[in-house]
Amino acid sequence: MSGHSKFANIKHKKEKNDAAKGKIFTVIGREIAVAVKEGGPDPANNSKLRDVIAKAKANNMPNDTIDRGIKKAAGDANSVNYEVLTYEGYGPSGVAIIVDTLTDNKNRTAANVRSAFTKGNGNVGAQGSVSFMFDKKGQIIIDKEECEMDADELMMLALDAGAEDFAEEEDSFEVVTDPDDFSAVREALEAAGIPMMEADVTMIPQTWVELSDEEDIKKMNRLLDLLDVDDDVQAVYHNWDTDER
Repeated sequence: MSGHSKFANIKHKKEKNDAAKGKIFTVIGREIAVAVKEGGPDPANNSKLRDVIAKAKANNMPNDTIDRGIKKAAGDANSVNYEVLTYEGYGPSGVAIIVDTLTDNKNRTAANVRSAFTKGNGNVGAQGSVSFMFDKKGQIIIDKEECEMDADELMMLALDAGAEDFAEEEDSFEVVTDPDDFSAVREALEAAGIPMMEADVTMIPQTWVELSDEEDIKKMNRLLDLLDVDDDVQAVYHNWDTDER
């Protein structure tokens, strides 16, 4: 099946995360806290928590750190008061950007996000100003080197579990699902022993923007770097085609 993977973007993001484990662990820690508050501390009865745990393992978070996060959230559920806020806007040359945040201080978060856009020669827009350019999908990335299953077998496993699309790239496989089917597909792959490098519900761009001006590239990187180091920022989605970078 034909794919639309921009695995270079995924790899770039993951390499940055590997260089800043503290940030990704903070991000996942907050997601664990929210999942426990919403559905309880038992993963068997909380599919959202199961998905966050899978994400934590894909990012090499130690099991004891995961367990501590769940216990802390369960014992301290009333004090977990994170608010989900999404910002949309444009970077240099009309690059569309969506920023998901989880915050206990929305004034601080709003100021930081606006500052990042301004310093990156972009601007924050109204809700819905760019999200129509993206499709919300479950996305699972599997490293070919770590996967022992044959590509056709893997594709059939994913499709039988409810996946919408399967793509084979140079160094990876990509499984795309409807957001509602993501948990079931991820759990089917997990049960089959498939190692997942990325497993998350994400926003996939419908079209991509190339940046050729060096100043635009510099500003875009500046914007992304500022968002990347902000603990309130959970995820950043954009349609900058970084494959040629």
